[in-house]
Amino acid sequence: MNDVAIETKDLTRRFGDRTAVDHVNITIRYGEIFGYLGANGAGKSTTIRMLCGILMPTSGTAVVGGYDVTTDPESVKKSIGYVSQKFSLYQDLTVKENLEFFGRIYQLESRRLRDRIESVLRLTGLKEYENHLARELSGGWKQRLAVANGLLHEPKILFLDEPTAGVDPMSRRGIWELLYQLADQGVSLFVTTHYMEEAERCNQVAIIARGKMLRGGTPRELRESVSGQLLEVECSPLMKASQAFGRLPGVVGLTAYGTTLHLNVDNPKTVETALRETARAQNIAVTSVKPIAASLEDVFASLEKEMGAGD
Repeated sequence: MNDVAIETKDLTRRFGDRTAVDHVNITIRYGEIFGYLGANGAGKSTTIRMLCGILMPTSGTAVVGGYDVTTDPESVKKSIGYVSQKFSLYQDLTVKENLEFFGRIYQLESRRLRDRIESVLRLTGLKEYENHLARELSGGWKQRLAVANGLLHEPKILFLDEPTAGVDPMSRRGIWELLYQLADQGVSLFVTTHYMEEAERCNQVAIIARGKMLRGGTPRELRESVSGQLLEVECSPLMKASQAFGRLPGVVGLTAYGTTLHLNVDNPKTVETALRETARAQNIAVTSVKPIAASLEDVFASLEKEMGAGD
């Protein structure tokens, strides 16, 4: 049995002279959570619209659930679920009424619809809220309702476009626990995000910028792809230190994290010596300097720097 849920080859979409998605190649299997990581405007939503059969590719191919998005988009739409970034259900209907309404759009017969509503209410934890108006729900519970709605017709592929944008940290955690449950049931999940910590939760991650897929792999593979070595420098004032240390010989990348800087360096000992000398000369307080493993934030920063150097 073919376990590939989504496969693209050189998937491309242009709008006039602008290329929104540029020769993207991905393979996602059933039961995987795939994270599509990029800043706003990187091309994430355009990719999803093509994979959902809503927007035709300019060139390249995409097969979703065994159906070609170009030649059979209607079959694609019937085989997938979709959760948008912005809550798009009816605020003046109750949780249950929303599910009943969209279940009829999915053309579920009455008995199956009742069974599916009961199932998704329990899966998403919404059973006790079934008679609450949608507008009365918090942001996190509204997203759970959107997920419940996307699962009514039992799709094996679920697209989630920035599903936790604007959601508080506790609700975000709950939504991710739900996504893990779905993956354990064999559902393929395509999740767009610009949160690095969410990308760490995925089985696979693809980093996209300006329409181009810069790198893909497991979070561990991506972290290990960063060349050079990383130093974490706790210092103050941070911006003054960032400007001074970023100009040091041997520093090939620098990212700020709270009260620390991450420096991608060629030779840690040589850079640390120069760094401390610079700190003394410019009255910068350095509390600690220590080697660390790369994070996905470091990967993203390194790739953006490489891309910028090639422009």
